[in-house]
Amino acid sequence: MKKDLISILDAKDEIEEIIDFAIELKRRAKNGESLENYLRGKTLAMIFEKPSTRTRVSFETAMTLLGGHAIFLNPNDIQLGRGETIEDTARVLSRYVDLIMYRAKSHKAMQELAKYATVPVISGLDDEEHPCQVIADLMTVKEYKNRLAGLNFVYIGDGDNNMAHSYLLGCTSVGMNIKIVSPKEYLPDRKYVEIAKKIAREKKCKVEITDKMENAAEDADVVATDTWVSMGDEAEKEKRIKDFRGYTITKKVIDQAKPDVIFMHCLPAYYGYEVTRDVAYGKHSVIFDEAENRLWAQAAIMIMLLQNHK
Repeated sequence: MKKDLISILDAKDEIEEIIDFAIELKRRAKNGESLENYLRGKTLAMIFEKPSTRTRVSFETAMTLLGGHAIFLNPNDIQLGRGETIEDTARVLSRYVDLIMYRAKSHKAMQELAKYATVPVISGLDDEEHPCQVIADLMTVKEYKNRLAGLNFVYIGDGDNNMAHSYLLGCTSVGMNIKIVSPKEYLPDRKYVEIAKKIAREKKCKVEITDKMENAAEDADVVATDTWVSMGDEAEKEKRIKDFRGYTITKKVIDQAKPDVIFMHCLPAYYGYEVTRDVAYGKHSVIFDEAENRLWAQAAIMIMLLQNHK
């Protein structure tokens, strides 16, 4: 595992190790065992350029459970929001804290912060990737399916966003077949497709990119989606809703999949658009287990990064 986790590729060969550790931490905590010795006395700085429910609460709670402390930093509350460089912010925070979580507007800014920070940097999301979410999602899949390699993962919706990109890298890294179903205008960035195909050749799994919704979920073990209008895309809301018409995950779509298929959504969900409410709250949905697992996956990530950083 590299110094930082700002891309799935930073943990490409350790994803299942992280997941298994996260499952163990979750089990121990649910059994009443204290985890406070793992990060006792450690401090996490959390920089939020974009708001979030799950990212903030899961990281802050994880640090508390592990015996550490988390500090919430809004850009308007620190000098970064007044023109201080990312480089200087990274160098200064590295003198104060043990870890930095950055929820950034751009992947370029994420890379710059990680470059100059001398402590581990964790991506809480940027415009290209969302590694913590996808590791939590794969953890959820393993809890339900007891394996990852060889499963069929189908993502339907906006293919050119951070979730689709991280799914491409994450699923192939653990040997899962992945299919992205998206309108032609929203197909994944070619860079991520090519990297995923290269990994898939090594892991002997498949990558499929299509705009065809007909039988899209056929033989799927997992069906996932994300909001059609991500933060920053609000100005295009009407256009996007029109462009994605026909790509809603309905019960009919779920019925194409395997009988024990699970449905995933990283939330927040907008019912009637990317998914119908009956699917999101139906018997195949695991969206709230998935949301909880952000806490456990990130706890495992922070422990492992700091162990490697000694």
